[in-house]
Amino acid sequence: MGGAIFALLGGALLLWCAAEVRLRHRVRRRGRPAVATVVAEADAHGELDSAPLLSFSTEPAAVGTNRGGARGVGAHGTVGLGVEACELVLTRPRGHTPLRRPARLVPGTSVRIAYDPRRPGIAVLAPEENGSRTVVADLLWTALGLGCLAAGALLLLVAG
Repeated sequence: MGGAIFALLGGALLLWCAAEVRLRHRVRRRGRPAVATVVAEADAHGELDSAPLLSFSTEPAAVGTNRGGARGVGAHGTVGLGVEACELVLTRPRGHTPLRRPARLVPGTSVRIAYDPRRPGIAVLAPEENGSRTVVADLLWTALGLGCLAAGALLLLVAG
């Protein structure tokens, strides 16, 4: 029973790591660049989160019109004919998993990010903001997943 739990945990961890790496890569490559400001946390428990709370404005995007010539209305309203309004977004960056928040991410600091224009709540720090820390964290999480998967498989082989 313990082997199955370890194997399931390891497999789920590996799938989660792969999905996060793929999401970050896709948003950095296809997303829109922006500059975000680190925001002070409203509650005391928010400071314990290693990912900082970021605030940024989305770029105005063109909104399509339908066949009747009526103005296309986006999810966030429109400013003028065919132009979607900017939106102020508060979010935490994806894939930021150190144990402690880096000292350079204090409230008021500006950081470069990329965000998904279809879902602005999904944002990632630019590679130069993270440096090699993200790669090291990804490798550690992957090693943990592989270790759990191997331990689970070994326990299943020994028990069976």
